[in-house]
Amino acid sequence: MSLPSWPNGARVAVLVSVLLEAWADGRSPGYFPRTTPLKAGQTDRAGARWSEYGGKEGIWRLVKILDNRGVKASVFCNALAAERYPDAIKQIVGSGHRVQGHGYAQNQYLMDFSPEEQHATIRKCLDILEEKSGSRPEGWMTPVYGGDQHTIDFLVQEGLKWHCDALDLSLPRRETTASGHIVAIPWSEFVDNRVLKSNPMDYFEVYQNQFNYHQEQEPLGLVHLACHSHFGGRPLVANIFDKILAFFGGHKNVWYPSPTELAQWMNDNKLDALPYSARF
Repeated sequence: MSLPSWPNGARVAVLVSVLLEAWADGRSPGYFPRTTPLKAGQTDRAGARWSEYGGKEGIWRLVKILDNRGVKASVFCNALAAERYPDAIKQIVGSGHRVQGHGYAQNQYLMDFSPEEQHATIRKCLDILEEKSGSRPEGWMTPVYGGDQHTIDFLVQEGLKWHCDALDLSLPRRETTASGHIVAIPWSEFVDNRVLKSNPMDYFEVYQNQFNYHQEQEPLGLVHLACHSHFGGRPLVANIFDKILAFFGGHKNVWYPSPTELAQWMNDNKLDALPYSARF
């Protein structure tokens, strides 16, 4: 099997994604800087406020960093976040970044819904994001990977071109459902909140080492950098996010596709998959 190379002979492709997430009233993330847990059954008001940082400040800082580096990102946005932070959505779109689907609220699990409710929720999210951002999302990532056997087919039915729920390969593949085709794109191996209890520089070192490995060892390398606005949008980690982008930018032969461009590259080259065995 003969495989093409990335456009313009690039050695590594880099996807950059930012998450703008929101939890329903009274709900909060399952992770938090607190070291002593609350009593069982208590409402975590501090956790809820901590989660609001992303829309109020974090996303603005990350967009500024991306703009300063001349890098375009996909912003995976809960529809609830788009409703709560319309000015942030305007800033994202005004800077040339694309808003993509990421469920309604981060505490919702699509697998908890009936198939009819799940499909209606996906469509509702796309409608809200289109209204708030001015364009309908082309792709999707399911919150907490909480989809089921129906999810991908519903995405195809809604006309989406790609999703980032792929966990079985390190490169894209075309996925076939009863309703048609969609490109499955791998998600990040190491997002920013992995360093919540460790050294923020771990975030830099992971991507530096992955990038160097692809440059030295593997053709068609793909690095997917992802950052949460409510955690990585804080100065402590945003600084590391900026360092990672600067590190990537110091190398030649790097392709920065959007997921849509990556999916189109797969379709243009009539590729169903890029198996590891065919790359060597």
